[in-house]
Amino acid sequence: MNLGAIITELHAYRKRIDRVIARLEQKIQGSRRSTRGRKTMPREERRQVSARMKAYWARRRGESHTSESLR
Repeated sequence: MNLGAIITELHAYRKRIDRVIARLEQKIQGSRRSTRGRKTMPREERRQVSARMKAYWARRRGESHTSESLR
């Protein structure tokens, strides 16, 4: 049994494990950063919100014109 060769092999194995751990930690930190800040909205949901707001403002404009014409 060559203890020196075993120790060298274990050191190499530890380096590989350390690299894998570092990559995993980067992924965890990267995913944390990506969830911060402004949230994204799916395209279909944006369209729905847009349609609702257009209808809302059309109603608002329609109501304001009728109330102004009564004066």
